[in-house]
Amino acid sequence: MNITASVGKPAGSQSDMNADQVEILDAELKLYDWLDKHQFKGYDTFDGLSAKLLRPLTFESPILRTVLLQGIRRFPINLRPMVGVPKAPSTKAMGFLARGYMRLHTVTGESCWAERAAEALEWLTGHKSKGYSGACWGNHFDYQSRTFYLPKDTPTVVWTSLIGHAFLDAYEQGKLSPNIEVADSCCRHIVQDLGRHQEEWGTCISYIPGKMSLVHNANTLAASLLARTYRYTGTVAYLDLAQKALQYTANHQRADGAWYYGPASNLRWVDNFHTAYVLDCYKHYTDSTKDERFMPVMMHGYEFWKKTFFLDDGTPRYYDVKTLPIDIQCCSQAIDTLCFFRDVDSDSVKLAHKVARWTIENMQHESGYFYYRRYSRHLVNKTPTLHWGQSTMFCALAGLCDALGDKG
Repeated sequence: MNITASVGKPAGSQSDMNADQVEILDAELKLYDWLDKHQFKGYDTFDGLSAKLLRPLTFESPILRTVLLQGIRRFPINLRPMVGVPKAPSTKAMGFLARGYMRLHTVTGESCWAERAAEALEWLTGHKSKGYSGACWGNHFDYQSRTFYLPKDTPTVVWTSLIGHAFLDAYEQGKLSPNIEVADSCCRHIVQDLGRHQEEWGTCISYIPGKMSLVHNANTLAASLLARTYRYTGTVAYLDLAQKALQYTANHQRADGAWYYGPASNLRWVDNFHTAYVLDCYKHYTDSTKDERFMPVMMHGYEFWKKTFFLDDGTPRYYDVKTLPIDIQCCSQAIDTLCFFRDVDSDSVKLAHKVARWTIENMQHESGYFYYRRYSRHLVNKTPTLHWGQSTMFCALAGLCDALGDKG
């Protein structure tokens, strides 16, 4: 399959849209043109270890690998072309793009977007990580974190869960059994391949196979996919593990409603988009199971998130204690989560629109792509990160375009 083939733009569908939808769709189509022109390939935020010219200088020391990866990631200009980091397609990006295409099909009714979504999902089924109990996906590059080293193609539960949700979106849209089968396969991977940390009143699912790595957004993302898949398969083991995982993270909620990134002492920060991931997961559970046991936890967290992470003009703050840097995934995930919560917060779409307008004005290049980070008014890292920026914004803007068309 040729994943770079253009499917064209919707023709004539804007006549049925309101002015706000047209505004967002224009930015969306500019981004699509940029992605198509670049053959849906790009750089990744954490791909620094692919630097052919510098990787040998790390001598495969974890500390030096971290220095290289973080140095390329944090440098205010894009060093990748100069140090041999190649552009590449991304499985996580393809998952977000698939979800965006499906949303555009809903908004415009144009069959080209449904076809594009099907192509993206087909591509994903051909690019799974091999050797595991079910469908799973990981980085297309080596990665060094604070606590572990991941060779390329080692799956993470974050990527697997988010991509699994794309297949569930497709199933809900078309009721095609292969899509629910892939989601079910993802759940088998979660249940059978990932370790679990047990506490008296909860269970934390490990971020990666083969090592216990505890992170709240990873744990809840796994739970959200299990719960949403349970809705269609009725697999009780999925529901049971989802409840225990969400209970674990509920037990670790701070009094103010926030969650640290993870329970370990070196993971004690609170940021915008990881908090939003956790909120989405509690809502997926509630919507899928009709079990409202976690509603107070979810709404307490949502109220904290909404009042903490946005300036009056829609600027999405990065941390609970400081605004900068403005990160494109904080922008995209904020838009997406606010739209998702529109059935419990009547003001959420208005704020999502404000965030989107700020992002388009301050973070979108005239060619259509979105910048990675803004450190100040004049200092901007304009790297066109593929999964981190372009695919997440594509998905979020499509969702906002849909939400802005809601009646009543």
